[in-house]
Amino acid sequence: MTDITLRAISSLSGVDRAAWDAAANPPGEAFDPFLSWDFLEALEASGCASDDTGWSPRHIIAEDENGRLCGALPLYAKAHSYGEYVFDHAWADAYERAGGRYYPKLLSAVPFTPATGRRLLSPDTGVRRALAEAAISLTGQWGVSGWHVNFPGERDASDLDGLDLLARIDRQFVWFNDGYETYDDFLAALSSRKRKALKKERAQAQDGLEVVSLTGDALAPEHWDVFFACYQDTGSRKWGSPYLNREFFDLVHQRMADNILMVMAKQDGRFIAAALNFIGSEALYGRYWGSLVEKPLLHFELCYHRAIDFAIDHGLSRVEAGAQGEHKLARGYRPVEVRSAHYIADPGLRDALTEYLERERAAVRAEIAAVATEMPYRKS
Repeated sequence: MTDITLRAISSLSGVDRAAWDAAANPPGEAFDPFLSWDFLEALEASGCASDDTGWSPRHIIAEDENGRLCGALPLYAKAHSYGEYVFDHAWADAYERAGGRYYPKLLSAVPFTPATGRRLLSPDTGVRRALAEAAISLTGQWGVSGWHVNFPGERDASDLDGLDLLARIDRQFVWFNDGYETYDDFLAALSSRKRKALKKERAQAQDGLEVVSLTGDALAPEHWDVFFACYQDTGSRKWGSPYLNREFFDLVHQRMADNILMVMAKQDGRFIAAALNFIGSEALYGRYWGSLVEKPLLHFELCYHRAIDFAIDHGLSRVEAGAQGEHKLARGYRPVEVRSAHYIADPGLRDALTEYLERERAAVRAEIAAVATEMPYRKS
């Protein structure tokens, strides 16, 4: 590792886009749309990730002796635990009942996005280690309760080894492309009963509808109008106030249309439902969906079956459909472990969580094993 300088910044707007992207998505690594400057800066520019929303940017950047960016760590000072999909509200409640102060905390993650990916952004192992050590050091300098890393990839886990972070796991459902050339190839891998059920489900969902998949130049403001209405409806019913605003979606449309897949359903000439996905070089990431009318099974068609169609057609290795949802299992999505890592500054809280997380990991793995027995694939 060459000599580097580390500093924290409060905005990505002043960081060179190409330099950030070279660290976040270097050549030879899988392209992750959520780590791009376009995506992360859109969250800030739109006000979705800001001091006002409790997502205060405090990114750490590493620069070489010539002042060139050679590494970065997405970092936020959090005033709460909303929008993270790794749930530590009980930790905060217990710590504060005991007289501690859990917030603010530091978080390395992609806001509002439960997708596994790189967090220590540099092709250089030494730079990645320095970024992690800097984040831990900042917990003491800034007097915060800890540093949390949500949905890190395998390389991050290795880089964080030995730094006193607590390991936590959860489960998500992911569809894997086992070399299928068509959707029928995928169906052939299922048991006869499950295969028939999915064919029937898709036929019912599509009845009376036109379903279209749009990306790149095919996306237009009218499509985003429908999607945003759907997103607001789903968000208000699920968590009260949607995290993302229209300005954010306008920005990602302008910047990232080629990395977006919008699946939409039209009835009697009118769009009635939409599902938003982001396209990586290896994976399709399902994010948000909503419908303006009630139609049975439409959610499964737009969010899961059409995602599989796209992945097969474009040679993607998997579909990551986001958090929760055991209903994904019957559509061929497999249960997998996802990670988080937690540096807790207070020794008492760290000891208590160490015991708790050991039991939780065992329970999650037992649940994954149990759920995996219900997968719809033919027995070999």
